[in-house]
Amino acid sequence: MATMLPYRPPTSGTSHSSSTGLDRKASLSSFPSSRTLSSTSLRNGSSHKVITGRSRRNDSDSSTRTPPTPSSHSNPTNAATSGSPRKVKSQYPADSSERHVEYILVASFDIDRGPTMEHQYPGAISGDENMLAELMLPDQAHVRNQDWTIFFLHKDTGGEEEAAEVRRLRKERIQRRKRRKEDAARGVVEEGMPQEVSENEEEQEDEEDEEEEEEVEGGEGPPLIYVLNLVNTKQDTTAKRGAVVKAMAICTRHSFLHIYKPLLLLALEEYFKSPYPETLALLYDAVNAMDLSLMPRLSVLERHILQASDTKDLFVEKFEQMIQQRMAQESPSDSATSPDSPSKKNGDTTRPSQRYGIPRDTHEYETRVVYNGIPIPIKIPTAVSPETVGDFSVVKLIQGFSAPHATSPQPFALHPHLTTSGSYTHPVIVLVNAILTQKRIIFLGHNRPSGEVAEAVLAACALVSGGVLRGFTRHAFPYTDLTKIDDLLKVPGFIAGVTNPAFANHPEWWDLLCDIPTGRMKISHRIEQAPLTEGFVYFQQQNPTFAPNSSGIGGGPSLVNGSLDPTGDQAFIDDVLRSIASRHGESVIRSKWRDYIIKFTRIAAAFEEAVYGASALYIGASEADAGAYGVSGHGYVWPDDISRGRELGANVWRIEGWRLTRSYYSFIQDLAALWGRLPIRKLDLGHQLDRLRQLRLSHEESGKIFLAMRDAIRSYDEVCQLLTATPENHAGLFYLSLGLFHPDASVRKGTVELMERIREHEAGRHFYAQLGRFAKCAFLRIRKEDETRGKRDTDTDTIDTRPRTAWRRS
Repeated sequence: MATMLPYRPPTSGTSHSSSTGLDRKASLSSFPSSRTLSSTSLRNGSSHKVITGRSRRNDSDSSTRTPPTPSSHSNPTNAATSGSPRKVKSQYPADSSERHVEYILVASFDIDRGPTMEHQYPGAISGDENMLAELMLPDQAHVRNQDWTIFFLHKDTGGEEEAAEVRRLRKERIQRRKRRKEDAARGVVEEGMPQEVSENEEEQEDEEDEEEEEEVEGGEGPPLIYVLNLVNTKQDTTAKRGAVVKAMAICTRHSFLHIYKPLLLLALEEYFKSPYPETLALLYDAVNAMDLSLMPRLSVLERHILQASDTKDLFVEKFEQMIQQRMAQESPSDSATSPDSPSKKNGDTTRPSQRYGIPRDTHEYETRVVYNGIPIPIKIPTAVSPETVGDFSVVKLIQGFSAPHATSPQPFALHPHLTTSGSYTHPVIVLVNAILTQKRIIFLGHNRPSGEVAEAVLAACALVSGGVLRGFTRHAFPYTDLTKIDDLLKVPGFIAGVTNPAFANHPEWWDLLCDIPTGRMKISHRIEQAPLTEGFVYFQQQNPTFAPNSSGIGGGPSLVNGSLDPTGDQAFIDDVLRSIASRHGESVIRSKWRDYIIKFTRIAAAFEEAVYGASALYIGASEADAGAYGVSGHGYVWPDDISRGRELGANVWRIEGWRLTRSYYSFIQDLAALWGRLPIRKLDLGHQLDRLRQLRLSHEESGKIFLAMRDAIRSYDEVCQLLTATPENHAGLFYLSLGLFHPDASVRKGTVELMERIREHEAGRHFYAQLGRFAKCAFLRIRKEDETRGKRDTDTDTIDTRPRTAWRRS
């Protein structure tokens, strides 16, 4: 990625490093290019061709302090369920040319010239230094001793054709490899191809294919450059206006840019003392020397499991394997031929067994950066969700806009896309609806630090994404100002943070204004009215009883007065607020919102199938309905048709508004990419588990579900797919364990077989450990009975065989 960045002569005496490898010139801007906007804008109903692309997702894991030992949890005799036999790959290999930090910027405020750029190291990243300097020095920065800001830089789209050609050739290469393997399995050898492929070559090709297939870009354009900026004001009587204001920023491809905050604090303090490029070079070299090579690469399913769990040693076996691979590489026999190992580069001469250890918490990777002789501990999040940038608090965002509404609620101006529960819809739900339907949103923080405004923008993007949807942060501006309003208004559906109160006086600039100090939201009277779509008309014709009215309230005539909650949003918000009051923590709240967004997408898929006959949000519906394992069905499950009609009617306007947005089409691309990697396609696990949770099934119906899962789930990846459908906050394996008490002995036996495969799985053993004692006793009892019965049958066969054989011989 570093080779894709621009390069030009340094600024203000900045040294030009030839070792950076930045050989391609391109311009960067704080706004998406007009070409990208024209291709992604869907607010006017423009067509959008769905193309599955590729991109890298940054994941990470945790490091440790205890000596590594072979895992006592893994079962080497069962490779299908205990773990993948392949070599574990590193998320950030030691020999990778990709840098953690690509640029370091320094700007200062000059009383005569305004914001000016002092240094850009190792080279300049944009021709518009003024733009960068203004973003690094926010409004009213001089009135605070310290402030943080975050902004994004977009690369121009001049090289999109070349990148698309590279992706096309890569896809063709993967398809050729797959065809060659399929032909080899059938005994067909393609002319001109080697008849035999070594095991190492085949394993390497499999790993390359897996990495390339997991790099899902979604066609949104080049990856963003995330910029973390620190502003400091030093009182100086010799300076004009009695103070010196300087800002230092780190530019990185990593979305977890908050890990660099302690380094920026030290580096900027050092720069005040020594304002030279050598100070920046010291920081640049220190952060890029950070060793993350022991962070294993997790698959998409493994990342979903880790994100939904609080278990601290989940997937610890992969870290152990990474450590064992490193220790094998650095064994005494190889030490003479491995002079470039990361440990030797850092001057570490301790033995490998003393230097590495198993993780304490696999949700975070612990490492350190030695800057200016000071070792600084760094914790990197392992599984990073889409649209999660920096360190923010979703709880703080919810509380900030919930408290004023709870004490003195104020009605909103009705809009079908936003006020789905009437004029007193909860403000957080209004915000979520606005982002889902791609409205223009402003977070205003008058007299507040720009860092607080930026955190609110990032929290809102993560809230609506839920780790599922994309397309928000690319068009988000954590901090901007009045000088960029013309460019901002060209971006459809932006989410921007500002501190200037002048934005509140221009309702034509925004659709929803979120005032952070007061905790109030306001819908603009200049907002574009929701169009009457075909989907709304069709649903109204098919379900006149549950069709919503023009204000967006649906669910039937008796619910229009707001006495009930057809969308379920109010009950959901109440549950979230109770969890916050009970101090359940940030991860629990984010999990609840993830479930909320997943439920919304599943309801949208059901709506499309009901209205249009098919849905792009559900791939493989025909396969799931074919009943390959004795059960059929797909999609969201309602207890009855009335509940289904009521909930679909309450969400019609919101769904129809979302179907014209960037996130909708990005989600379709993500689903298509994920479908190609799912091991189970003929059985909708979520649908069948929902039937167990919500419906009163007969013994025969439930027995078919348990046996179908027993037959479908056998391999490591198949167990992973099951675990993604049974997260801890949905009772885990509880509903599956009900098969242990089924009246049919064959169903009980099948459930035991399935539980055994789960228990032998790296992550499944943790899910099994969380089962209740009653279910575990039933599992052990049935397994013991089965073993006893099998032993008795074996003894009977031995006794019966001998006289029968003797009789035949006579």
